[in-house]
Amino acid sequence: MTLTTRLTALSIARAMLSGPQDADGLVARVEACLGSTAPWCHKLAQRCARLPGEQWRRLTPRALADLVERDEGYEGAWHTRPTPYVRRYLLHWPQRMQAPPLGLHQIQLPEWPHSQALAEWLGQSTGGLWRLTRSAPWQRKAPLGDQHYRFQLLAKRSGGWRLLEVPEPYLMALQRRLLDDLLDRIPPHEAACGYVRERSIVDHARAHAGQAVVLKFDLQDFFSSVRASRVHALFKTLGYPEQVARELAALCTVATPEPVLRRLHQQGSLSWPQVQRLREPHLPQGAPSSAALANLCAFRLDLRLDGLAHALGARYTRYADDIVLSGGTALQGARARIEAWVARISGEEGFTLNLRKSRCVGAGIRQSVCGIVVNQRPNLPREDFDRLKAVLHQCVRDGPTAQNRDGLPNWRDHLRGRVAWATQLNPGKARRLQCLFDQIDWA
Repeated sequence: MTLTTRLTALSIARAMLSGPQDADGLVARVEACLGSTAPWCHKLAQRCARLPGEQWRRLTPRALADLVERDEGYEGAWHTRPTPYVRRYLLHWPQRMQAPPLGLHQIQLPEWPHSQALAEWLGQSTGGLWRLTRSAPWQRKAPLGDQHYRFQLLAKRSGGWRLLEVPEPYLMALQRRLLDDLLDRIPPHEAACGYVRERSIVDHARAHAGQAVVLKFDLQDFFSSVRASRVHALFKTLGYPEQVARELAALCTVATPEPVLRRLHQQGSLSWPQVQRLREPHLPQGAPSSAALANLCAFRLDLRLDGLAHALGARYTRYADDIVLSGGTALQGARARIEAWVARISGEEGFTLNLRKSRCVGAGIRQSVCGIVVNQRPNLPREDFDRLKAVLHQCVRDGPTAQNRDGLPNWRDHLRGRVAWATQLNPGKARRLQCLFDQIDWA
């Protein structure tokens, strides 16, 4: 097919979608678009009229144009005279939300049948919404002073670098509203424990307590691996029209500007594949909406890995990019095969497994999940307990100010949080820490 046949098919598809699904109406709109009779379109119209209503309502102009191009009558029309020629463009079709997928029909989602409704809900003008949803080429080339994000490179504890892309306050407020009023209403997979209400890192660790073997895997560049196209598909699946889904995806994703990418590559902070991921529109690590969107976009990943764990008689949970499977001693002998399966499933779902961080830990040595010991039950590592106990003891003896070597602005709340964390994991041992904390003279 040539460009002419493709553009003609798109015009015909738009005409067909601008009215009801009945065959006579479809034929009439196609002939109005072409300005002449088109006997070849009768069979095409009958095929479209027989499509299930749910499938028809979810068709986009591009998807229907694909169907038109594959139609035998349409192909034959280009071998006769006169060939199809578009004389009228029917660009208006009903703007409405589709029904959400099965299982989400009881969730009250915001009603945004068109861009104007979305802009009003966000408290923006249509021009303001356009400014916040500019294309990826503009984001890559615009000066840093015009960008909607601030970029910061942080060192990881395990080595390497992490790029934080933090939205400006005006954009962050909109993303947080989307998180509270839309994304938090959609449940992720039961195995996703990170950044989910009423689930925590302790639940992630508790699921693997007392297991003979713990297998740990790590997803590389978790947030930047989720492309804007997947976010757009998610919003489309929820029932939002094409244009609204595109604008929602643009609000929640970013294409890293070229000056930032050039500096990262020159300094050797990130590898070339990592730079390429950042060049395409992706979820920014630093936006409040990114974690929830990443969990929802990883639903198929969780579904397949949970199925793999079920087939192996194991347990599976995921905390952001941290994947853990645990079970009996048979897992240790099958480690290589399991790692290959996990890598293949991750690759097919758009993620990359960091093979250097894969671990297989038996019950004979300390098993930890995200820094929590899980050999028998979730517990604080011994060295962490001893270190915190020593710091509290020094605070009691010499005063708290001398122990704040990093100059933390809220040292008291920092220590209180660490004691509360220890209490959550091991209330018995944490009583001694709480007793020391209560003896500190903060005056």
